[in-house]
Amino acid sequence: MKKKVTMQDIADKLGISKNSVSQALTGKSGVSADTKRLVEKTAADLGYVYKGKKTVSKEKRNLTIGLIATEFAFSLKSFFGEIFLSIEQNAINNKVDLLIQSISESSKEHLILPSFIEEKRVDGIIIVSHISLEYINKVISTGIPTVLIDHHHPLIQADAILTNNRFGAYTATKHLIDLGHRDIAFVGNIDFSPSYYERMEGYLLALKDGNITRNEEVMFLHIEENSAAIDQTIKSLTNVPSAWLCVNDGYGFMVSSSLKSIGRKIPDDVSVCSFDNGQLSQLSDPPITTMAMDLKLFGSYAFKQLLWRIDHPNEPMQEILLPANLIQRHSTSECKQ
Repeated sequence: MKKKVTMQDIADKLGISKNSVSQALTGKSGVSADTKRLVEKTAADLGYVYKGKKTVSKEKRNLTIGLIATEFAFSLKSFFGEIFLSIEQNAINNKVDLLIQSISESSKEHLILPSFIEEKRVDGIIIVSHISLEYINKVISTGIPTVLIDHHHPLIQADAILTNNRFGAYTATKHLIDLGHRDIAFVGNIDFSPSYYERMEGYLLALKDGNITRNEEVMFLHIEENSAAIDQTIKSLTNVPSAWLCVNDGYGFMVSSSLKSIGRKIPDDVSVCSFDNGQLSQLSDPPITTMAMDLKLFGSYAFKQLLWRIDHPNEPMQEILLPANLIQRHSTSECKQ
């Protein structure tokens, strides 16, 4: 009786791995077009017939994905809460099961992963915001497809959905320059997040394009996001800049409050612009000019990207930049100095 030809026979004939033969015959990525053609020709020559497995459509697959973030991120309901809800709604609409867990400081410090990740009970993972480089890379090391939201790093090999922070901060700074401001402060802890560092870069680029020399004395790059630190910084100034760019609305709210406490009127004396379009920018008196993102779009893009990554595990990593748009309110006006 004639021996049945197997994938291993094809692999031995060509001197390649059985896995490469399988990838070529099933149409998966991982082998070159030339190798694929050679495998198919050899299979035909040897009389191998690939029957193939029946594929299940995405609509019928019972996918389960996990969503994780720090306890701090979960507490920022007006910002990340919108993203969480968007992911949840996309999961419901696509009949995908969603498991959610917050990461405590202790879990982050000791690199303790949620059980559904350790036991590989999820097909994919969405990580919202920053946890730590070591923690995120431990998640990725499980081999489970992962997508990040609002965070990336050169040492993290994962898809990411990001704000175009540089362009957004450039737009905000140019808005202040167009109003006649030349003395523009920058406020935020750039060590806290890559997003904040990128916003500083956008600020500096706008100053350069506006022929404004950077002034290190009004670049507060390592200031903590709390009222005491901001009050102390502003009250120590001999000359108060006429405009302030803040890396987020929390900083913007506190800077505005501190400036008012020393008798500066907003926007008559000082203009303030921030980032994110969260509740604090809207509740501030006056409401703060800010850069707004479509948070629901973040969740939608992350969900779609994760489904794509699950089906295309060997494709190059992708970073998707979403725009930030200027919302002009009453905290910015023409420079009167």
